[in-house]
Amino acid sequence: MNARYRTQMRLPQVGEQGQARLAGAHVLVVGAGGLGCALLPWLVGAGVGRVTVMDPDTVELHNLHRQPLYRMSDLGRPKARAACLALGELNPETRLRARLEALTPANAGERVAAADVVLDAADTVAVTYTLSDACLRLGRPLVSASALGLGGYVGVFCGGAPSYRAVFPQLPTHGGDCDSAGVLGPVVALLGALQAQFALALLLDLSPSPSGRLFSWDARRLRFGGCGFEGAAEPSRAVPFIAVSQVLDTDLVLDLRGSEVPVSALPQALRLTMDELPARVPTLPHGRRIVLGCRTGLRAARAAALLSHHGHDTLALLAFGEPGWPA
Repeated sequence: MNARYRTQMRLPQVGEQGQARLAGAHVLVVGAGGLGCALLPWLVGAGVGRVTVMDPDTVELHNLHRQPLYRMSDLGRPKARAACLALGELNPETRLRARLEALTPANAGERVAAADVVLDAADTVAVTYTLSDACLRLGRPLVSASALGLGGYVGVFCGGAPSYRAVFPQLPTHGGDCDSAGVLGPVVALLGALQAQFALALLLDLSPSPSGRLFSWDARRLRFGGCGFEGAAEPSRAVPFIAVSQVLDTDLVLDLRGSEVPVSALPQALRLTMDELPARVPTLPHGRRIVLGCRTGLRAARAAALLSHHGHDTLALLAFGEPGWPA
């Protein structure tokens, strides 16, 4: 028995066979912030054989209260690289790969296809829907979490369960993040630990499976919650996120950011505001695509719903403000 893992291998649900399954697995972790810092040590400590960490950001001082993988000496370093260096000290048997890039619609398929389980720790709407679309298409399970303020949730989607879109077919009308809304470190840590537990449960094929279930934590009311969504139906039509590199010459691009930015990332874009929709959108031949973009994708999603109501049937979304997306 491997001395490093002997305590967990004593579990009948693990044993030598289960440990071998972990050693042969590849997990993709998108995001090395609060959730990523919480879940990564448990995956690496448990002996997952390969872990790829994707994050384009660098370590900043305000990260440290909730991202304990990092130290003051890591300030300014790429998060993915700093995380992998720390994790390598924890368990040199895990093969770690740092990808200093954002998860985008352009690379999602390739990154997801290479993994057995995908963990969404990016905590942004555009990345979550992009990962869900890729995981549904490729049959990979997605363990997605979000933490904000004094609460959050973890859900296990795709890979035989309904997708994130099936559970949340409409994008939220407003978004927030930890920087703007605040968050307590232990809230993030708890949710990240749950992500790691669910990923290990999937890799070990534990029963009952967390697949098709959503778990919530409200630290203000000291309350756990949860529900199953096994019967949720996939939407008949979905408006996907795309990358700027996936915009076609034939697309009509609508940049909805108004005066927020002086110049659009796409010079051919028509600059409009929500108030100008749908009046200023021309009638297009059937099948010609309209691409709507804003900072996060939320405004673009509301605009897409409005245009769909007015008969525009081929639509896509851009999130200009996501790191790595406009390039």
